[in-house]
Amino acid sequence: MTEKTMVKKRLVVFTLLAAAIAWILFMMIPVTGSKYGSGLSVVFLAAAMFAPAIASLLTRLITKEGFRNMYLRPHFKGHIRHYVLIWFAPTVLLLVSMVVYFLIFPGQFDPDLTSSQQAAASGNAGGLTAGMMLLISVLQIVVIGPIINIIPTMGEELGWRGYLLPKLRTLMSDRKALVLTGVIWGLWHAPVIVMGHNYGTAYWGYPWLGILTMVFFCVVLGIVEGYATIKLDSAIPAAMIHSAVNAGAAFPIYLAKADYNPILGPTIAGFLGGIPFVIVAVVLIVRIGKTRTLSAKSAKVV
Repeated sequence: MTEKTMVKKRLVVFTLLAAAIAWILFMMIPVTGSKYGSGLSVVFLAAAMFAPAIASLLTRLITKEGFRNMYLRPHFKGHIRHYVLIWFAPTVLLLVSMVVYFLIFPGQFDPDLTSSQQAAASGNAGGLTAGMMLLISVLQIVVIGPIINIIPTMGEELGWRGYLLPKLRTLMSDRKALVLTGVIWGLWHAPVIVMGHNYGTAYWGYPWLGILTMVFFCVVLGIVEGYATIKLDSAIPAAMIHSAVNAGAAFPIYLAKADYNPILGPTIAGFLGGIPFVIVAVVLIVRIGKTRTLSAKSAKVV
């Protein structure tokens, strides 16, 4: 069997396993009679985030690939400034994205913090005022965003950026590999998009437009995360970016009126909610070029 044929076989096995494990967990939500967003559904969603990492491990066992090149080493030496950038840049982009969105749709900005005020009045905020809730959210995003969700995001990134992306890079240009990784990642979310993840179920074009929007978002974010993975030869930076995004993506909703269109924004998962991320992704994919930059060690098919 040629090296390319073996890589393709491993890609098929990995992709099928990552989808099967996650989709079985996703489907447990309606099977158990739970509603999306309920306590039990959160457990299934959290478990599903580890499906790509589990798929990577199983694929390595099934195809006898072994466990080298897991992309688990952080490679801090000589890259501290890059990690500092990774710590703060996603949060800055999140905040800039929010500002840009509300500049485009000023009528959707809610300076009265109505949703937070309602949460505070209902007693579900632990006695915190709307302003205090907002301040805590900002501090959480800025200070611990890149690590607050690092364990579940590593569950995804060890698969997407630690296995799928490197394998694709042995078959095609980095540009194509980054985009295809994002497409697969986005489609992996399809069952939960149908359930209302990120966009609800009341938008025009449900659920296909929601799935398309999620694919677009995953391609954009995947380029950013994949670029960091390639440059630092580690999946840890991708998990940090993913963690920061998960921690702060919903923040603009606190400042938005209730009639926003989730397909457009205000979160970065909307077509217009993440314009600064799109710009950064375009810059990075132009910089990465068409040539393969994978090291001989990483490219070796075991």
